[in-house]
Amino acid sequence: VIRAKVVGKKLMKDGPFGTMRYTVKQMKMYRGFQIMPHVQYIYTEASESLCGVKLEVNKYQYLITGRVYEGKVYTGLCNWYEKWDRLTLSQRKGLNHRYHLGCGCKIRPCYYLPCFATSKNECIWTDMLSNFGHSGYQAKHYACIQRLEGYCTWYRGWAPPDKTIINATDP
Repeated sequence: VIRAKVVGKKLMKDGPFGTMRYTVKQMKMYRGFQIMPHVQYIYTEASESLCGVKLEVNKYQYLITGRVYEGKVYTGLCNWYEKWDRLTLSQRKGLNHRYHLGCGCKIRPCYYLPCFATSKNECIWTDMLSNFGHSGYQAKHYACIQRLEGYCTWYRGWAPPDKTIINATDP
């Protein structure tokens, strides 16, 4: 998970449709230090129909998530990527202070009701009910964190989370 500005792009002729290689200037890394301490290139499918993402060169800073495979960072439409200035204050605070508290949690999307958690380490993500997905209210304003007793719950707030109390008003 990085914050980066795209400074170049090149179509690589590997595979049947090609791969786009974006050269990035990494501003900050939020996760993945152990696997790759610095990211210079981001790879994605050249075609959007194959889940490739289109990033603009020298225009915006982006939050980019992905996976590392054979020493390269890959992203696609199934990963979270967003223009940095479109992130909410809650999302920015989550990246810096809260999301790491949910590394032991699993987020289970809810596509239709009823939805139930099947284990104590799950948060039910309801933004999919309204077809908003990553741009929905829950994704923009909440973080799934693990409490002391091992249960995962949605958290929203400005103070550091009190891990002993579950706020029943959270989704």
